[in-house]
Amino acid sequence: MVSNGDPAVEKSEFIQEIVRRNPSCIPERYLRREEDKAKDVDMSALADDIPVLDLTLLSNGNKEELQKLDNACKDWGFFQVTNHGIAAEALQGTKKATGDFFNLPIQEKTKYSFHPEFKQGYGQPFPVAENEILDWSDSLLLLLYPSQNRCPELWPARPPEFRGFVEAYSAGIRKVTEELFGCLSLIMGLEKDTLLGLHEEMMTAMRMNYYPLCCRPDQVMDLTPHTDVGTITVLTQDDDVTGLQIRHNGGWVPVEPLPNSLVVNVGDILEIWSNGKYKSIEHRAVTSEARERISVALFFYPNTEVEIEPLEDILAAQEWRRMYKKVKYGDYLKQATQRRMQGKTHILKFKI
Repeated sequence: MVSNGDPAVEKSEFIQEIVRRNPSCIPERYLRREEDKAKDVDMSALADDIPVLDLTLLSNGNKEELQKLDNACKDWGFFQVTNHGIAAEALQGTKKATGDFFNLPIQEKTKYSFHPEFKQGYGQPFPVAENEILDWSDSLLLLLYPSQNRCPELWPARPPEFRGFVEAYSAGIRKVTEELFGCLSLIMGLEKDTLLGLHEEMMTAMRMNYYPLCCRPDQVMDLTPHTDVGTITVLTQDDDVTGLQIRHNGGWVPVEPLPNSLVVNVGDILEIWSNGKYKSIEHRAVTSEARERISVALFFYPNTEVEIEPLEDILAAQEWRRMYKKVKYGDYLKQATQRRMQGKTHILKFKI
């Protein structure tokens, strides 16, 4: 069944409630266009080629591992990280707390509904045009750092362990990110503390995603193809459900989960700073007919006052021209959040 004709269902923002009411219902606003489905090219055979890096080796300056990081950022824009130092209990506990929140009654969850002024909360985080197709997913977006960006009343009180896991998990991911910034600086030919220095007041947002099952997974998209508008993103996903896919060589490659690993991807700002050496890559999430899925992403951004442009040391080492205009990050972020992220539409506006 495509739609049951119920206006309440058609207008609902919460996919989980649609599925609970009628698992065979897919409202029209969520149906993919045939021309979009025709563009899908399955490149599952390349899944094993997505780089897997050892953070302990990277942090110790292992040259071979640093070269793998450089290749991963150039060729894929994505990689998985092992030996990152975050306990399995923290990863699993955070995912369980996320699932427990989404399994609360809708009346409880809507106490934390998305607040357009604070730009965080439960629900659709970006404005959506009337003719746009909606994603088959629900989310909870929280701003974590700087601490003055937090909105405590939008942090769920249930499950009771939720806030503790968020604090511990985000602190651990922040340390991983600082290590990665040091490694990225080195492979870019910069001083080790360069990228971290460009994040003196590092902004961090956490987005918890719930992807319900769907009776016709080919008809919907959990998350529209897009790039991330920060520097890097660090994600943990369910260990036994594959949903994340990345664009590579014109097709879509699934990122098959490695238990207790982290998925890291290059964001638009790292692409600009590197003058296009490293690429922010389109990625999407696809739906399962058999299993719901959880993921938790942390996005890392420079301060809104930081001027973003190709770094001079990078330009001096490259043989090609400057590829991006200068822009204040706050302006970049503002124009990016005025509409839903799709493809590479935001960064293309700043290409020369």
